[in-house]
Amino acid sequence: MKPGVLAFYRIMAYVTAVLLILLCLTMVLKYAWPEGTRIQQLGDSWTTTIGIGHGYLYIVYLFIALVATVQLKAPLGRMLLVLLAGTIPLGAFFAERKVTLWNQLRSEGKPLPGENNSAPVEGTGSAKS
Repeated sequence: MKPGVLAFYRIMAYVTAVLLILLCLTMVLKYAWPEGTRIQQLGDSWTTTIGIGHGYLYIVYLFIALVATVQLKAPLGRMLLVLLAGTIPLGAFFAERKVTLWNQLRSEGKPLPGENNSAPVEGTGSAKS
């Protein structure tokens, strides 16, 4: 994978995860306090602002995560999990660590964990003449 893609993916994963955690915290302010109180109104306005920001940046995260997983030749199931990680609080943190590990394994020429790498190497095995 190109180093710029990995760096941008990592940035977007952290930004998406932090905004989602902040969104959850502001929703607590919005719904846990009585209607009309100052804290509830603050939670209401911040929920809207952070929610919009997270929504737009999640689209960017989806695009860069798709590019990164395609370049890593990740299986479809893993690709979908990485894409969905931006919708689960703390999920993008875990996905970022996995994608970074996968990139390291791919750069060393190793298969991803759980990948079947039992294809015969050229020149081995029996060939019929």
